[in-house]
Amino acid sequence: MTYRWLLPDHIEDLLPESAWCLEGARRLLLDTLRGRGYQLVIPPLVEFVESLAVEAGQELGPLTFSLVDPLSGRQLGLRSDMTLQAARIDAHGMNHQGVNRLCYAGAVVHTHPEAPTRSREPFQVGAELYGVVGLEGDLEIMNLLLTCLEQLGLKEVRVDVGQVALFRRMVEQARLNRSQTAQVTEILQQRDVPSLKRWAHALPAPWNWRFSALGELNGSPGQVLEAARQALAGWADLESMLAPLDAVQQHLPAHTALSFDLAELHGVHYHSGLVFAVYCPGFAEAVARGGRYDDIGESFGQARPAVGFSLDLKALLPRLKTFQ
Repeated sequence: MTYRWLLPDHIEDLLPESAWCLEGARRLLLDTLRGRGYQLVIPPLVEFVESLAVEAGQELGPLTFSLVDPLSGRQLGLRSDMTLQAARIDAHGMNHQGVNRLCYAGAVVHTHPEAPTRSREPFQVGAELYGVVGLEGDLEIMNLLLTCLEQLGLKEVRVDVGQVALFRRMVEQARLNRSQTAQVTEILQQRDVPSLKRWAHALPAPWNWRFSALGELNGSPGQVLEAARQALAGWADLESMLAPLDAVQQHLPAHTALSFDLAELHGVHYHSGLVFAVYCPGFAEAVARGGRYDDIGESFGQARPAVGFSLDLKALLPRLKTFQ
């Protein structure tokens, strides 16, 4: 017997109470972003798959549904994230040359949930800043995210900051091949320190002990910076890699709970610099993520500095009861 009212796993209706909570939070965030100079864009739900891949010729990510367009016969993808779409709009749709601030809010669709308690239809709100190089842009986005979370009543948060550029530079200078890079990336993402040490053992010195150290370089900012300077001593690029982290420690609001994690590789295939995740009591997973991704626009004909954040309002619903 077919029960026609059943929905797929991790797909749900929002009933009035939850729907009004989400809508109130959406309005509040968009008003906040507009007040900071961010312009609203509404990307399409479906695009050709070429536009949804991080690099030309690259396959779609594992979260993206694909289907065939009956009009053109070409393959389409249902958006699983709006970051790439915003980058396309900036680079091609607006062809902007100077500083450009964009924001968006809408549903995305995932083939599987990112966490056991998450929906496969998140409601994504995000902001992207284009044309601002380095730390100035990173700090603007981080502070903007903290403001948005505070507006939602999430004040007791911890910001965990990583430096993807450090890992990518180590991979380049150690001359790891694609297979080796995939292996160490997976090991670091799994936080498997013993496996990391076994894997790194086969590398020539000094890269064997430098990669071995990455898995344990996380914790309070001062502790991580000191440990990194000891563990990666002698590496010519070390100070230039750590300088942005040092600046974040100095320029974020003094009351911000902050930690550093040099093994944080979320989005390593497109992030190019600082990355960050925000954690909040009562949530097992990060409530928001972001980072720098200067290379993405190249796929759309205009590579330029870019940094942004996004969050899922559906995941925050347990804390949004005041927005009915």
